[in-house]
Amino acid sequence: MLAGISGASAHVGVTPDTTGANSYALLTFGIPHGCDASGTTKVTITLPAELNDAQPTVNPNWTAAKVTEQLAEPKKLADGSSITKRTSQIVYTAKAPLDPAFRDALVLSVKLPDAAGKTLYFPTLQNCEVGQTDWSQLPAEGQDPHALKAPAPSVTVTVAAAADGHSAHAASASDAAPEAVQAAAVNDDGAQARSWAGLVAGVGGLALGGLALARSRSNTPAPVRTPAPASAAKE
Repeated sequence: MLAGISGASAHVGVTPDTTGANSYALLTFGIPHGCDASGTTKVTITLPAELNDAQPTVNPNWTAAKVTEQLAEPKKLADGSSITKRTSQIVYTAKAPLDPAFRDALVLSVKLPDAAGKTLYFPTLQNCEVGQTDWSQLPAEGQDPHALKAPAPSVTVTVAAAADGHSAHAASASDAAPEAVQAAAVNDDGAQARSWAGLVAGVGGLALGGLALARSRSNTPAPVRTPAPASAAKE
């Protein structure tokens, strides 16, 4: 059993971040070893006919290039346009041979076809300093791909996912936004009205205070000066 697991983990495989039909997916190709004890120098990934293009993600350890092919006849796309060429392969070339004791990951961005239940195969040729491994074997009907010596990496397209709860919540929040804005505006108007009322009351209080101070000053009797004694005047 352990030998089987070791063999399966040594295969060049692909892991998608999503498999929904008609969705954009990131496909991560794991390069786990070289050819026996020889380092990997180049990886050529062949795209299935269902894909028209792929965008390679930059990896600092590799250079990437697209290979295009001329179609036998124009291919009509879902938007009504047509293409006469497609990307058939992505070629990664190692800047330095990948040590067989280490692994690396090569990522492609693709748009999956609107074909739920369809399995897409990506035959991959792994060139090494000495020798090569052609990961291109396709399983027969009902055969386990892991039983193959060099199976091609594959992705099975699934039914497109429906909008989740988060999307529904976001939509309802968006629908409720105008009401929320209106309520906020009403609350702001009320706050402004209270502020103006407080300001008017403050000004009125100052006016009343000034009037009271003026009245108190007018009602205060003027001081009476007492004349000095006559003797004091003569001195």
